[in-house]
Amino acid sequence: MKKALLIGLGVVLGAAALLYPFREPIKQALYALTTADMFVAQDNDDFDPGPATGSRFPGLRATYQGRDITLLDEFAGPNGTVLVALRSLDWCPYCMRQLVQLQASADTFAEAGIGLVAISYDEPRLQQDFIDRFAITLPVLSDSDALSFKTLGILNKDYQRGDTRYGIPYPGMIVIDRDGVVVGKLFIEAYSSRVDSRAALVFARQALALD
Repeated sequence: MKKALLIGLGVVLGAAALLYPFREPIKQALYALTTADMFVAQDNDDFDPGPATGSRFPGLRATYQGRDITLLDEFAGPNGTVLVALRSLDWCPYCMRQLVQLQASADTFAEAGIGLVAISYDEPRLQQDFIDRFAITLPVLSDSDALSFKTLGILNKDYQRGDTRYGIPYPGMIVIDRDGVVVGKLFIEAYSSRVDSRAALVFARQALALD
């Protein structure tokens, strides 16, 4: 019995050693499978956290490249800004895939004169690992104290202090015009669904009266 257990343990350890070099591709394949159907063409529910449409954007309490950020002015395009709230770039596959898709669409947002900026609750060092691996050039802000998400009214209340996921936001997008007014929002209650970047751009253009 003991010999059989030792043999079984040896097999498991051997398999683990063989798979170790491929752990990242395996993880990415699992993420791709998990997120296969995550993108939708529109926000089709009545879930609507965050600042009211028509109100002034209340500002932030975040960090970016070692600096405190309270306004989005430096990230704004000539026609406005889209702020993308993400849960985590460390463990949330939906957020990871969404940001990769948005990075691929960055030029189309820029061509429309719309600044694109993301924010998550991760500490900057965790964000940087993802940024480096996927060549992300979009600005990614850190709200590790959850102060921005509280101010914006998008802090996920399912988690309390002490939980590892305390501080995550409801994922979504806030569209802000050149005058700092919130003109549109895209929030879906199911965290596993996100509006496709092309549809989000169409929505942002309409909200900013560009079409």
